[in-house]
Amino acid sequence: MSFSVWMSGTDVGDQLVGVFQNPRLLLGIPLALGGAVFMSLGAQYQHRGVEKVERLSGADGASGLSLDQIRRLLTRPSWIAGTLMLGLAIVCQLAALSQAPLIVVQPLGAIALVITTLLNARVSGHSPTRQSITAIVCCVGGIFLFVSFAALFATEKKITDIELFTVLAILLVVIIVLGAFWLILRHRMRALFYVIGAGILYGFVATLAKAVINRIEAGNFEWITLVCVIALIAAGAVGAYFVQTAYSSGPPDLVIAGLTVVDPLVAVLIGMVVLGEAAAAPGWVLVIFGVAGAVAVWGVVGLARYHPQVLSESQELGITRGSDPAPDAEDAP
Repeated sequence: MSFSVWMSGTDVGDQLVGVFQNPRLLLGIPLALGGAVFMSLGAQYQHRGVEKVERLSGADGASGLSLDQIRRLLTRPSWIAGTLMLGLAIVCQLAALSQAPLIVVQPLGAIALVITTLLNARVSGHSPTRQSITAIVCCVGGIFLFVSFAALFATEKKITDIELFTVLAILLVVIIVLGAFWLILRHRMRALFYVIGAGILYGFVATLAKAVINRIEAGNFEWITLVCVIALIAAGAVGAYFVQTAYSSGPPDLVIAGLTVVDPLVAVLIGMVVLGEAAAAPGWVLVIFGVAGAVAVWGVVGLARYHPQVLSESQELGITRGSDPAPDAEDAP
């Protein structure tokens, strides 16, 4: 996603007032919050569906879901329900993007991490530990700080065809690199790889989606816009596969942490490096970008290491993950 703000003054207070004087935010913010709720529920249901498919197939999908497991997913009621909820989350997000700047809407997605953590704790029985709570605070706090300063000091401008070509070329390289790592090292990759990979891809998806929306609104749908749509679908499909595989090797709130942290960080970096939307930002703001981004990423890594569900499963020696279903789990949706 490209990031945006309308202000160019130097006084932060005046910029904040200007940001929230936009009446379209009154619709964009509730839509973004609704999308966060649907994302949380969708992640929980999809995670449940992936776990049950692993049990039914008798195969661990941590190194990549097989075609048979993907086929089984399409028949699981819980996974289908989760997919529909994630579809609603996407609709809400796109609607919010059409009403409000991405840099204002995007951080609200971090609320999904908090909701998912609470839901997963209730469903799995693994209460958050002090270390995992610290990691979550770093995720949410880092991304809010990062995106808030981007909203204040970034400037939105029209994306040129050359810039779109650059974004598409970088995306192609990213897909090739991630694909190569997956093919060569997939039996050693765990949830963190898939989470970060999906977050990177969705950052490009969001950027392309914003570009396509802007061009459609301007009545400028030409061949390069069509290429963007195709690239968006391809990156989204690979990202979706990574997400489903991550569910088989990690808790749902870890997946949401990666998507709500890595996704906006990548989107903002694209805006800064490729689109030049942070050219007016002073040096000290760039330092804050670096610190806040590092804190948020550290939170994702910390959650992958110290999540209570991850720690519990790693201690279950002799028990394959997902091989001990409840007596009636096979019959549940």
